[in-house]
Amino acid sequence: MSLPVVYHPDYSAPLPVGHRFPMQKFCLLQEQLLRDQVIRPEHLYQPELPPMAWIEAVHTPEYVQAYCEGSLEAKLQRRIGLPWSPELVRRTCRAVGGTVLTAQLALRHGLACNTAGGTHHAFPSYGSGFCIFNDLAIAAQVLLQQGWVQRLLIVDLDVHQGDGTAWIFRSEARVFTFSMHCEANFPAIKQVSDLDVPLPIGMEDEAYLQTLADYLPDLLTQVRPDLVLYDAGVDPHREDLLGKLALSDQGLFRRDMQVLDTCLKRGYPVACVIGGGYSQDLSSLVYRHSLLHRAASEVYRQYRL
Repeated sequence: MSLPVVYHPDYSAPLPVGHRFPMQKFCLLQEQLLRDQVIRPEHLYQPELPPMAWIEAVHTPEYVQAYCEGSLEAKLQRRIGLPWSPELVRRTCRAVGGTVLTAQLALRHGLACNTAGGTHHAFPSYGSGFCIFNDLAIAAQVLLQQGWVQRLLIVDLDVHQGDGTAWIFRSEARVFTFSMHCEANFPAIKQVSDLDVPLPIGMEDEAYLQTLADYLPDLLTQVRPDLVLYDAGVDPHREDLLGKLALSDQGLFRRDMQVLDTCLKRGYPVACVIGGGYSQDLSSLVYRHSLLHRAASEVYRQYRL
């Protein structure tokens, strides 16, 4: 069997004119993975729209209702940074269902990847930084509530701190939040994760990978999670528009291989989301996001999952 991958058909339709976030990268990612035979069509999984109760397990009913109805006040809409549309509401909700499904598949198969997800800047009562609902936090909460897991580790390697996730789980002992991010980057006001590793501007491959190696193995021994939720943002890349770190394509691939191998050889299943990535060169950006799935497919075969 090949790697289980969750895809999102809602992302193929165009968004309103003026939408500067590269939303089309999601469907292009799926197309490239199939074209390059990284994944197989028969192992693609399409998520259902989730129950509102799942989203409201993390977000306030008032915020969820206002966003879904398009009645969110202007300043909160601006903070998200995306123009509202019914299509975006549907995609946002489906992405939440996708991360829950990815987590369930990872628990079943040992490893699974999403072709979206990683909206870690969303707080309970507002969205921020292109993040509307916090899919990582919602997935974690749903898995805990339904008894799928007792202990989770969130490994957030997006270049930006996972501030919303950190705040949501600030008093939740069953979820350990680990964020390794560029210190001099968004958000200006950081929250307190269970473990934050701030990185200097311009850090390159070798220093980055060594830093990760200094923390992740010991963290797994300490936390002993039933599942690792891995945010594999590609915005630490040296050419990313919002990054400030200096990883190469090879560095990103080695990072993903390192995370997956470190977790799986110790018996911890991993659910992966793609996180952030920003570039005017859409084909290069899509390729960077595909590195996660290429690494995951290789590890999946290696461990005969």
